[in-house]
Amino acid sequence: MNRSVGIVTKKHGWPNRRNPEKIETESYIRYAQVILPRAITGTYTYAIADDMPIASVGWRVVVPLGTKQVVGIVDSLSDTLTDGVAADKIRPIIALLDSFPVVTEAQLRLWHWISDYYLCPIGDVLLAALPGKVLDTAYSFDPMRKRRVHLPVYSGPVEAAHRLTDQQQLAVSDIRSQWREKQTVLLQGVTSSGKTEVYIHLIEEQLQQGKQVLYLVPEIALTTQLTERLQRVFGNRLLVYHSRVTDTQRAETYRQVLAADETSVGQVIVGARSAVFLPFRRLGLVIVDEEHDFSYKQQDPAPRYHARSVAIMTAHQTGARVLLGTATPAIESQYNALTGKYGYVTMPERFQGLQLPKITLINLERQYHRKEMYGHFSDPLVARINEELQQHRQVILFQNRRGYAPYMQCPRCGYVPKCPECDVSLTVHRNHTGSGMACHYCGHQASLNYTCPECGGEMVIHGFGTERLEDEVARLFPTARMARLDLDTTRKKDAYDQIIRQFGNHEVDLLIGTQMVTKGLHFDDVSLVAVLNADNLFNLPSFRSYERAYQMLEQVAGRAGRKGKQGEVIIQTFDPNHPLFDYLKRHDTDGFYHWQVQEREQFRFPPFVRLCTLTIKHTDEQRVEQTARLLQGELVAVFGKRCSPVLRPGITRVQNQHIRQVQLRIENTASLSAMRSLVNSVLRDMTNHPQAKSCTILTDMDPI
Repeated sequence: MNRSVGIVTKKHGWPNRRNPEKIETESYIRYAQVILPRAITGTYTYAIADDMPIASVGWRVVVPLGTKQVVGIVDSLSDTLTDGVAADKIRPIIALLDSFPVVTEAQLRLWHWISDYYLCPIGDVLLAALPGKVLDTAYSFDPMRKRRVHLPVYSGPVEAAHRLTDQQQLAVSDIRSQWREKQTVLLQGVTSSGKTEVYIHLIEEQLQQGKQVLYLVPEIALTTQLTERLQRVFGNRLLVYHSRVTDTQRAETYRQVLAADETSVGQVIVGARSAVFLPFRRLGLVIVDEEHDFSYKQQDPAPRYHARSVAIMTAHQTGARVLLGTATPAIESQYNALTGKYGYVTMPERFQGLQLPKITLINLERQYHRKEMYGHFSDPLVARINEELQQHRQVILFQNRRGYAPYMQCPRCGYVPKCPECDVSLTVHRNHTGSGMACHYCGHQASLNYTCPECGGEMVIHGFGTERLEDEVARLFPTARMARLDLDTTRKKDAYDQIIRQFGNHEVDLLIGTQMVTKGLHFDDVSLVAVLNADNLFNLPSFRSYERAYQMLEQVAGRAGRKGKQGEVIIQTFDPNHPLFDYLKRHDTDGFYHWQVQEREQFRFPPFVRLCTLTIKHTDEQRVEQTARLLQGELVAVFGKRCSPVLRPGITRVQNQHIRQVQLRIENTASLSAMRSLVNSVLRDMTNHPQAKSCTILTDMDPI
């Protein structure tokens, strides 16, 4: 919806920002709808001066907003105003910042699609899509006006791509063939099958045509080894774009991508999910590596988009082709491939005929009963680790929980220290920087006290995280050189790269880590991977918990046995008879898919329906409950049984905001545009209810 505001400007030429004066509106012959960097629904209307050469959309403009001046993007142009908008109330654009548009028409179409599909203001999309520097009036895109920032320059040797194996060559041919009919192809290749080499050869074909290639990875951390491999082939044609490079460097990368035209050399852009927003002019190929990964889904703030879906839409807008690659496809992606929406290519064998790792299960209940445990390590696991270390081979220990322990409790009265702002227990941390407790949701910290404040009893630590494993490893394997890879050890710049290089150079024998160690890492001498407690991966209240657990375990298993010897994965569990392990032992990803897809069809979950979750937040729990019930009633009146009852999430309070949810399940045959229109109508009606006005209502399409 367009909005209008009062007019101020100067009589002739561009307006004086400091002393604006009112003039006759006949001086302006056109109007611009401008997207502003605010959580604003729709655009604002501004007038264009006679001598302001805005001839197309996508220009950066300085406009007044209340008493402030902000940078916006021209979304559309018109010679007339919409009905009901008074000309004498329109304020003029203050200034142009560049001599050409800096946002392409394809980008603007994508922004509107994201705003519409993910039910969020277009201003939120702009904030996510552009580097912060681009919204600074001092930043110039004109290379003649300001000295540019270096991007990092690769100075090493450039080599030819490796020769493809028969399996890889067949995959390349099949992908090319299927692209003739399908814009998107799913490449399912087992871990260490050589998918990266397939990507490299397909990228080369695009670069030879002067095209751009977007290579998405789910996590920033994965760019380290990947970038080094790609730079050896593509040199300085490779650009890196993610949140850990400086904002100025991101803006410069944005400028370089924008500058690509028919005469430019090809470019490869490697990045995390935000790279889908770059201003591609000659995009030929989008690769979504590890396409199953949940990190592709943006959680907060809005827009809560899924980068895989946005990448496919980006390709649709630009005419590019899409390749989704993984060893463990997302259920939705495999469903789309098997039903003919996507092309489908498989690589079932590992590179050079290497066998997939052997899976060994250890029954923790039996081990504890027999008192055959050393801390959280079973006797058989300790023996196998010692055997590998004596042979100078490397070991990875996987525990998907950082910190020392999940919580501590008084055995006398049951007291558990909790976060004052969130409905969660405080995680115990004990490291070289000092001991303490922290909330992993809001960051609240407290001192570590072993005396119960309620009854004076002695507190006991329960459970274990990666920090506690460090202590146990030091006792059990005193001569082993170890490192820990988790969020806490990789906060500093380049810390992740340093740990990975140390492990790759055999300066570390034993690597302890969270899910960071499961993704895309390649080490020739890792012969053993141990999962310390698999049960906490799938005992979660989510229809996706088995899918996520299987993918994580299969991916971490893929780190073992990559050079001439079959690796082994030892999984400690209290539930060795769980059906998930049957599929895992056989590396039967297709069988796992069919098991899960049957359950989802029976209980009406994706891919057979679309989900939309509405989350209600407020500091007053009673108000949240009342507003949630009111919203649920309004939605039931429109959607009937497609609307759930009011739901209490697993964590009902975060940062002192109480939380309730309502979920819609919309069948695939229904009109999504009609659904979104109805949801927006209900949300607009909610703003008229006094008790709902102060509550925050967030929408999330396709939640994970």
